Formats: sequence, C-alpha cells, structure tokens
Amino acid sequence: MLANAAAAGGIRIQNLITSGTFALDGGTWGVDNNVWIVGDDREVIVIDPAHDAAAVATAVAGRTVTAVLLTHGHTDHIGAAREFAALVNAPIYLNPADRMLWDAVYPDSAPDRDLGGGDVFTVAGAELRAIHTPGHSPGSTCFYLASEATLFSGDTLFNGGPGATGRSYSDFPTILSSIREHLLTLPAEVTVLTGHGDSTSIGAEAGQYDEWVARGH
Repeated sequence: MLANAAAAGGIRIQNLITSGTFALDGGTWGVDNNVWIVGDDREVIVIDPAHDAAAVATAVAGRTVTAVLLTHGHTDHIGAAREFAALVNAPIYLNPADRMLWDAVYPDSAPDRDLGGGDVFTVAGAELRAIHTPGHSPGSTCFYLASEATLFSGDTLFNGGPGATGRSYSDFPTILSSIREHLLTLPAEVTVLTGHGDSTSIGAEAGQYDEWVARGH
C-alpha cells in the first residue's frame, strides 16, 4: 500500500511497505520494509527500494528518480536495488563501508556512487543530508530532510530504540554513540521514519537512551 507520510509545500513523502526476507550469518527471516519516496510530481529520490522492484517502480509512477539512496547493505534493503535502478534509470548510492555486504549480493556489480556523511541530495527544491551512523552496520547512513523536520533512519533508530547489533559487522556501543552524537542532537520535534515498523520522533526516543544503555540492546 502506498501512503502519504507527510506533506508540506511542494514536496511529498510517500511510504510503500514491501515484504520479503533478510539473510545474514546463515539465517533467513521474513521482514516487512518501509520504502520511502521523497519528491514532487516531477522528480523523486527513493530510499531503500526493498524486495519488490516492480512495485516500487509502479509507485514512482513515471517520475524521474534522481537517486536511489541505500541506508545500509543488508539484503532486505539492497536485494531489489539493482533491478529497481535499472527500471528507472537511476544511480545507486551506498556508503563504501558496507561494500562487503553489497558484494555478498552483487559480487559482479558495484554500487554506482559512494555515499558519505555530509553528502547533500536535492529534490523538489529541498535538501536531504546524509548522516553516517555506524553500528547496525559499518556504513549505516540516515538522511535528514530539515525542511520537513524529518529523519529517514534506516535500521539505526526505531520506535523503541536502536537497531539490532547481534549479527556480523554490527556493534552496540558504536550504534549508541552514533545515535547520541548525530541523531539525538536534532530537534525534538523531528519525525523519525524508520526502515521497518512505526515512525517515532527524536524527542520520544531521547528520553529512553539511558534505558537502552542499561538493557544492552
């Protein structure tokens, strides 16, 4: 189902939920992913076109896709990215610290462009700024749309706490540091649109930080 998550001025944020699997460390799990489409009637940026390339392309509805932004390299987030990018003729951006995860899915094909913290992407007159937030994976990256007071957090920050850090290439102290230093410093009213599940806000999560530290996940 495609839904408008937020709207202001000439820009829209649309949410498509797709279903598939996540595989790592020899295990496979069923997951639902949030795909985020940010733009207007002419052009969009797509964040994490997960699982179903054709469904995401249908949601784009013929608009120009200026960039495919990947929050990190886990299979559920990148497995359909190459097919989707080919359907819409758009470049894929991924932080190179997650290249080993990409290579496990696409051993013969590199991402089109490297993604780094501080990179800025313009769409529909607004700017998305990349924030490198390692922890869930080494290259995990969030995207901040300041004009809409919105953060696309991937799997770094969820409604209820940090993303999982119990598998390869992840680290709990690192994700805590990323969230504390780079995300909880944003205004409390910023809406957090996550890679899976319900949205939250910076203010709602900031008050739980000490609890996360105590519980250890």
